[in-house]
Amino acid sequence: MQRIDHPLPWSHLGSERQLSVFRFGAGSRKVYIQASLHADELPGMRTAWELKKRLGELEANGQLHGVIELVPVANPIGLDQYVQSSHLGRFELGSGKNFNRAFFELSGPVGDLIGGQLGTDAAANVALIRRTMGQVLDRLPAPGSQLEALHRLLLRHACEAEITLDLHCDFEAAIHLYALPQHWPQWQPLAARLKAGVALLCEDSGGSSFDESCSAPWLRLARDFPRAAIPPANLATTLELGSMGDTRVEQAQANCEAILGFLAEQGLISGDWPPAPDACCEGMPFEGTQYLFAPHHGVVSFLREAGEWVEEGDALFEVVDPLQDKVSVVRAGTSGVLFALDRGRYTQPGIWQAKVAGRDAIRAGKLIND
Repeated sequence: MQRIDHPLPWSHLGSERQLSVFRFGAGSRKVYIQASLHADELPGMRTAWELKKRLGELEANGQLHGVIELVPVANPIGLDQYVQSSHLGRFELGSGKNFNRAFFELSGPVGDLIGGQLGTDAAANVALIRRTMGQVLDRLPAPGSQLEALHRLLLRHACEAEITLDLHCDFEAAIHLYALPQHWPQWQPLAARLKAGVALLCEDSGGSSFDESCSAPWLRLARDFPRAAIPPANLATTLELGSMGDTRVEQAQANCEAILGFLAEQGLISGDWPPAPDACCEGMPFEGTQYLFAPHHGVVSFLREAGEWVEEGDALFEVVDPLQDKVSVVRAGTSGVLFALDRGRYTQPGIWQAKVAGRDAIRAGKLIND
């Protein structure tokens, strides 16, 4: 194992933060795994520690057939953001920016540099594009903030990978994942191993999130240069590992073994691994996800559990205003998987309370919430 520590610029006087990358194995193939980019989403960090131990064992036994880079703490900035005993790891306090939005878009600059060099040799194109992605990021002007520097470092390590896993969680949720629809067949074995409840599929959710910034440039380059052989060479996903409190040892170990089993299927790890289960969740269009909101202020009582299938019209939660004796029942507007619930129990209009993934598109434009 090799440890790489990147100091982050723009630290305050007398302090310093760093991003630590742990590199296992060797070879031309590469996997990149990071955890807790939203720093208060800790199931991924706990799973990453299990991965760190297991990858060390596998490397020592000569079972790795490629490089696996692991970043257990992808957001040291947000990890430090405690306000009156509450951990606020989703947004940078200074700027208000979501840590998993507005990553640099690579396809345009890469196409400008090498579009004329892309030909019919897919392997040569992949090598050239990966190399150029790194050069584009390396040649950018100095970052203007610590957050911008963090984004560039994460993307710089991931842009060379053929598989990228970004480990997150939701407030109260079933395990689920976000991916490009073109990649869903390849992700199904991992979803089955994780016993995921649903996969949410779209090419552009509207937020320039980390996983899309890794995978979508390959689609865009293929469309911009249709005569060139450009495969989707970075299989990237956001894995939502259940609820914020899902950090139990057995959960982290199960997540770890599911990920390792998937990587073994891809030929990156040797040894005996159990096959992926036959049963797998559905892949739903992200445009089919309904966000449900309270019609007024009040206390929320959920009537269904995350992970359940619900039918259109089913009661999902009620909102009680105890001053006006007002009770409102909020019902599903589509049939699908109730995959996430808010963690708060006092709400107001404009704050989502539940998310239902349906089979039919009902939204357009920006799909992802902040």
